[in-house]
Amino acid sequence: MNEAQPTITLWRPIGPEELKLIEASNMRAFPPRLPEQPIFYPVLSEAYAVQIARDWNVPASGAGFVTRFAVLKSFLDRYRVEHAGSKAHLEYWIPAEDLDDFNKAIVGKIEVTATFGRDTAPTN
Repeated sequence: MNEAQPTITLWRPIGPEELKLIEASNMRAFPPRLPEQPIFYPVLSEAYAVQIARDWNVPASGAGFVTRFAVLKSFLDRYRVEHAGSKAHLEYWIPAEDLDDFNKAIVGKIEVTATFGRDTAPTN
């Protein structure tokens, strides 16, 4: 059967250092987690990603970016959607040791959909 496999669109707020690492992968993979980061958390809505990029990443590193990407539904089916605070704050919690498999399940490229910060004009 030559049917395309179903995907789920996710977003991830990132800072400038993570963006450089994603760019180094030709926009195809997220970088490994640091030892103090046991969970990779892509989010289910662009609005939630914008909130984090604007309100957390900009103060922490001077700029925040929102990324959008598609992931195979068959991969995500092994994880629960988690509520991080409110019902509008939905995320997948992917263990750091599963990030390589997560990256392999990305279909297409990771896109930057919004930029925030002192040296950048918001695109969203």
